[in-house]
Amino acid sequence: MVTKIWSAIEKGDVQPVYLLTGTEQHLLDETVKKLIRAVPGMTSAEVNRFDLEEIPIQAVLEVADELPFLVEHKLIVAKNCSFLKATDQSKEKQNHQLDLLEKWLENPSPTATVVFIAPYEKLDARKKITKKMKKHAVVVEGVTLQGQDLTTWIMQQGKDKGIVFEKNEATFLMEMAGTDLLTLSTEVDKIAAYLAFKGTVTIDMIEQLVARTPEMDVFRLTDSFINGKKADSLAVYHDLIRNGEEPIMLTSLIASQVRLMIHVVNLRKKGYQQQQIATTLRIHPYRVKLMMQRSLPPLPILLKALNDLATIDLQLKTTSGNRQRRLELFLMNGL
Repeated sequence: MVTKIWSAIEKGDVQPVYLLTGTEQHLLDETVKKLIRAVPGMTSAEVNRFDLEEIPIQAVLEVADELPFLVEHKLIVAKNCSFLKATDQSKEKQNHQLDLLEKWLENPSPTATVVFIAPYEKLDARKKITKKMKKHAVVVEGVTLQGQDLTTWIMQQGKDKGIVFEKNEATFLMEMAGTDLLTLSTEVDKIAAYLAFKGTVTIDMIEQLVARTPEMDVFRLTDSFINGKKADSLAVYHDLIRNGEEPIMLTSLIASQVRLMIHVVNLRKKGYQQQQIATTLRIHPYRVKLMMQRSLPPLPILLKALNDLATIDLQLKTTSGNRQRRLELFLMNGL
């Protein structure tokens, strides 16, 4: 997991070569920041940065092998390593001499740390250079964190800022703010500043400082409605309306949640587990986990709710009258 590599970097264990891959850009950016802080005397302005769509790899290796000037150790970041994925070499903008890179990886410069960034979902594992890179580099996979990994990441982010997140508080923060890493990082920073960068985070503190996203509030609304908690669902609905949310948009989001529940019910009947459902539906596993923790209604009831929401959506778009009232009546009537 990425947090183990971060921990090693923070302890001063900086390796000569890193390969940062995956589409979770926040994890890749954070790794580079930690390396900057870990290299003695290094600042962001002193990092040698190369775009391999504009500069050939041999130019990067030349800089890496040069003795450092005014610093003890160089940090080089080379982004867009497209030669590591399945591409037509004839379409490459640069003529990368990959044979030189393969030899260099076997004996990298002792006075430089080179970070190769390949921000792609998959690399071509068949390529010789990919195999070589994975063998000699510390590989940081910027993949979407899920489940326990995401909870651990939040706790680690808090620790980096001098504050303590227990597991329950980290989970509650996800329920409040969602699973986007950049958003979560911003909220952790906000809580840390509130605590003056020391102390333990509480549920009350998160409720006070973290604004819920409309999507998370709609999840709460739908969850309350499905489970027969009319008062709770109406309370959330009224809060959303007071915050300026439109009934048409809310109807669409609620319908999206109900459709997701229908898919989860169907896939569970087929024996799918949490991760399999998340992969099939292409959603974050944490959303599936929240639904699987609930007792979802039978499929006919969910289908009726979806049909009713389609009717409300049509009414909102084609008729006049009290727009807020139509969705409110739906929530009051229940399933």
